[in-house]
Amino acid sequence: MSLSYLWSRSFLTSRPFLWLLFWCNLIGTVYGYIWYGGQLEYTLNYHPLWQIVFVPDSPTASLFFTISIVFLLYPPRFKSLKVIRQIMEALAVVTSVKYGIWASTIIFWGVAQGDHMIWQDWMLVASHTAMAVEALLFVRFFTCKWIALGLAALWTLLNDTMDYTFGIYPYLPQQLTDDVSQVRAFTYMLTLFSIVAGWLAMLARNQKALSHRNTA
Repeated sequence: MSLSYLWSRSFLTSRPFLWLLFWCNLIGTVYGYIWYGGQLEYTLNYHPLWQIVFVPDSPTASLFFTISIVFLLYPPRFKSLKVIRQIMEALAVVTSVKYGIWASTIIFWGVAQGDHMIWQDWMLVASHTAMAVEALLFVRFFTCKWIALGLAALWTLLNDTMDYTFGIYPYLPQQLTDDVSQVRAFTYMLTLFSIVAGWLAMLARNQKALSHRNTA
């Protein structure tokens, strides 16, 4: 088996691999919501109910990607579901890249200021890095278009605004509690980077599809 085969459409979109990816992401999503349990409970007790949706960032990104895999396994026939699919895929790309990089960076940022890495931290770095990689890897198989990407961009920027306006951003390492303003600036910049990354990946996908049609 050649290395290039592992990156090919025939392998990545094969049903056995998609099902493996689905279960890995679903388990990670469930674990993520459990990990946010304490903050979710605190938010419910001390914040308005509507803010709860903006709290669990990474597991929600993973949920978007998990739903997108379902659409790859079972492509919808109805127009309304096709629209939902495009929105889910765009959200999966932007938020998975953003929070995948964000979580790993925050962990190492805390270590640089004196925090200590434990095995859970390495697990989180590995899983969140995989989130960013798989999102960009699967853009070429997604159906999302520019309008869906724009909606995903607006949602992610809104989520940032809610996080740092109402103090419901993910819990930070203790070493970073006095660096919230820098973390906020980094978060917004990373959102913009993720939007651009998604846009470039979609552009490359469309150009490749166009070149295939022209040579067919």
